[in-house]
Amino acid sequence: MRRPDEATLVAVVIYDGVEPIDIGGTIGVISMAARVLPGLRAAVVAEQPGPVRCAGGLTVLAQHGFADAPAADALLVTGGPGWRTEAANPAMLGFLRAQDPDRLMSVCTGALILGAAGLLAGRAATTRRRAVGAETDSPLALLAAQGAQAREAQVVDDGTGPASAGGVSLAIDGTLHLLGRLYGEAARDEVAALIEYDRAFAANLAALGR
Repeated sequence: MRRPDEATLVAVVIYDGVEPIDIGGTIGVISMAARVLPGLRAAVVAEQPGPVRCAGGLTVLAQHGFADAPAADALLVTGGPGWRTEAANPAMLGFLRAQDPDRLMSVCTGALILGAAGLLAGRAATTRRRAVGAETDSPLALLAAQGAQAREAQVVDDGTGPASAGGVSLAIDGTLHLLGRLYGEAARDEVAALIEYDRAFAANLAALGR
């Protein structure tokens, strides 16, 4: 496990059409966690550095592009309606395939981008469960069609290969889970308490039988 002051970088991978809640749930938790884990920081990575237009019209700035992305201890692939474009984007797929799969994690439909890269074939994984709006198939069904062992779960992590978190607000749970992997459960629980999410997180762990 890492020391609280040990330099640790989490790269959050975004793209046009990403859901703002996925960015907030990952970057927000990491920002708060840095108050008790002073070596922790996040970097936002997109295909190109600069403005990225999210679903709903919010624009955020990516600090890095794929070409200059820093070496990261973990990479979180976010979700949103833009996932379909990214699932056919050679630059995105090539970038993900070049990463250590044990350092990858997805949030929501970010799992479908990992699946399109061939990184979840035959592996247990999760994503958003329900179809929304004009969608005809649930993301979970699409994940199964990609060859993953799709599960309804808050977080799926077999200990090797990419981990995944379920839909939308579970970006918080997924990021807390990642912090537990990096720093241990005590540090994870301290961060959950810091963001006043400890009761919700405990309920999710109970649902997972942990």
